[in-house]
Amino acid sequence: MGKMSELAAELAELKHCGEVLIGISETLTEMFSGADAEPAAETKEEKPAKKTEKKQKAKEVTLAEVRAVLAEKSRQGHTSEVKELLSKYGADKLSEVDPAKYGELKAEAEVLGDG
Repeated sequence: MGKMSELAAELAELKHCGEVLIGISETLTEMFSGADAEPAAETKEEKPAKKTEKKQKAKEVTLAEVRAVLAEKSRQGHTSEVKELLSKYGADKLSEVDPAKYGELKAEAEVLGDG
């Protein structure tokens, strides 16, 4: 591999890492921007509903979890498969994927390269 092609590959990987970092920062911003909106005082009737919501949310796959799996697969050399997988879900980038599909996407991503 020539020096220029090595440099191009390294630059592509650097760009990808930057995109992953931007995505993580966006996710953290979204997570913490909603934290201030919760009311400080709750009635006794609201508490059980909140617990149920938290349990359901705990089972849901987050953007950060999917992003971590996709980033790892990309680092392992499966970048083209990751892009194909995103296309399958109708997106060019992870932030365009429907959050309801995160679980399916994560499951499919985890098996990339295993076959």
